[in-house]
Amino acid sequence: MATVPPKIKVLFSGNERLQKLKEAFHGKYGQMPLFFACAPGRVNLIGEHIDYCGYAVLPMAIEQSILAAVSVSDFKTVQLANTDPKYKDFTVSADGISIDRKNPQWHYYFLCGVRGIQEHLSLSLLAGMCCMVDGTIPASSGLSSSSALVCCAGLVTMEANQKSLSKVTLAETCAKCERYIGTEGGGMDQSISFLAEEGTAKLIEFNPLRATDVRLPDGAVFVIANCCVEMNKAASSHFNMRVVECRIATKMLAKARGLDWSRLLKLGDLQKELQVSLEQMLELVEVLHPEPYSRDEICKTLGISAEQLCEDILSANTQHATDFKLYQRARHVYGEAARVLQFKAVCDSSPANAIAQLGDLMNRSHTSCRDLYECSCLELDQLVDICLQAGAVGSRLTGAGWGGCTVSMVPGERIDSFLQTVRERYYAPDARRSALEKQSLFVTRPGGGAAIFIE
Repeated sequence: MATVPPKIKVLFSGNERLQKLKEAFHGKYGQMPLFFACAPGRVNLIGEHIDYCGYAVLPMAIEQSILAAVSVSDFKTVQLANTDPKYKDFTVSADGISIDRKNPQWHYYFLCGVRGIQEHLSLSLLAGMCCMVDGTIPASSGLSSSSALVCCAGLVTMEANQKSLSKVTLAETCAKCERYIGTEGGGMDQSISFLAEEGTAKLIEFNPLRATDVRLPDGAVFVIANCCVEMNKAASSHFNMRVVECRIATKMLAKARGLDWSRLLKLGDLQKELQVSLEQMLELVEVLHPEPYSRDEICKTLGISAEQLCEDILSANTQHATDFKLYQRARHVYGEAARVLQFKAVCDSSPANAIAQLGDLMNRSHTSCRDLYECSCLELDQLVDICLQAGAVGSRLTGAGWGGCTVSMVPGERIDSFLQTVRERYYAPDARRSALEKQSLFVTRPGGGAAIFIE
């Protein structure tokens, strides 16, 4: 695999989307773009809410992407426009980029990427840029539209300033800088956006960041279905609340084992420290009680004050939280981490019943997300049930949850009847869903990673 994002010469006359974006850019700025940058969305096949706990995940890039047309200007401003009129234009001085985490608008995600690369490269003088952005990833769908926007912006900033960074460095930098908007993610989305390769899913591991090919079984098709409930991670506290609950669970379990809990932040770090298996970690979780923990109980167990809890452990948008489900969250994380490794092992060994085994792992993943992590919603659960009844061998929520998409594994011979049944039973009965169905239900295959296009 090449270590830097590819720069690809393309014939624009054969690419309707690039041609349209080029024309829109010219109409907006009165000049032609210098280059284009593209970052794909992703679907996570298994491994939900565990990247920020230090565990491996198993996503693949999808065809839907964020595409930006860019020119470099002498004006020391970053000018942003979007082909979708609901996303308003924005201009900011290149030497005064700030991000309002209380107002997670589209342009602030883009500026996360700009600022992250600027800081990584210590660029005191940032090149002025005119950018026109076009997105085909449905927003707030769990397919990583926001992270793809950050990654695209990072790639744009690198290229506009005539620098070169490796895919791994870009992924790590974009994962860190998305936190400027307040989302405490783990790095899966940015990693697959840069490290993806056409035709293969990837096992993404962290510390150090690395990606391993995972060949998916022949005879199975993956289908994405959007439940049409939107969920913006940065605009709600659900996501960061789970991050915080896992952080507290790490500290409480470390305390129970007599370790220095103050330096441990992730459930994965705790396993490394103890040097035991995931199965043994699941046994250790039993020292936690299933009832929610109060602030007082956490403070008393750890020997800290309420102020220390707020300052050192809770995030900005979880300061209001009073109850923490530590047992359930830790059980999900260790169980899901084991399922990811089992999924890859089945893909590698390719037994005769591989599709059935993988489907079972996906189903168990959804059950855990629904019951232990509580990141599903009624519509997602309904859609998963319909997908299984329609012929999927496995179906689960994908992405952060609380809305967004399911991913289903369907035997190739059942695909037509599967799509027809899901259309009839989930989309057709509801006018709003029916209107969105064309962009909400589609077959997907492993796509390539982020790239620069030139004419």
